[in-house]
Amino acid sequence: MDTLFFYFELGIKHVLDPNGYDHVLFMFALALPYLFKSFSKLLVLATAFTLAHCFSLALAAFNVMSVDAGIIEFLIPVTIALTAIHNLITIGQSGGSYHIQLAATVFFGLIHGFGFSNYFRMIMSGESSKLTALTGFTLGIELAQIIVITSTLLLTLLIALLANERKPLILRILSAFVLILSIKIAVGNWPF
Repeated sequence: MDTLFFYFELGIKHVLDPNGYDHVLFMFALALPYLFKSFSKLLVLATAFTLAHCFSLALAAFNVMSVDAGIIEFLIPVTIALTAIHNLITIGQSGGSYHIQLAATVFFGLIHGFGFSNYFRMIMSGESSKLTALTGFTLGIELAQIIVITSTLLLTLLIALLANERKPLILRILSAFVLILSIKIAVGNWPF
């Protein structure tokens, strides 16, 4: 049980670590276009991301697959940028393809999971129960992501209450800010 709680806490810290804010930035960008009435759709996206993240961590933890860390560290901010660009194009519009967004979120989750896989494999090297560690870590990630998306929904609610007419503009500005930050991170992680 200690292993489960240790990795649960590590999962929470992985997402909410101020030094590794890319995970929060991705969840923030993912949640920006949504309202509380669509919380279940957003939760499905976040959970799909978590499961894909867990899957790529499992591939690394069980030495099935490893990916060049330099390329992954570059691709992570690219996924954030693509999510922000999606927002810039679709915020304020009805419709859009939720299934395409879901597929992209799963793919992005795989990339993000490989980004943490080398460190995760290193700390798990002495663990007798990798499955327990992976489960605890995944549950911690999911809880932290729910905190991030709920906080983002509260922010968008506040924006709607204070600037209802300007809400799409403000959400586009926030998405542009995420895009700029992600480009800055990508340039700093350029692997070639």
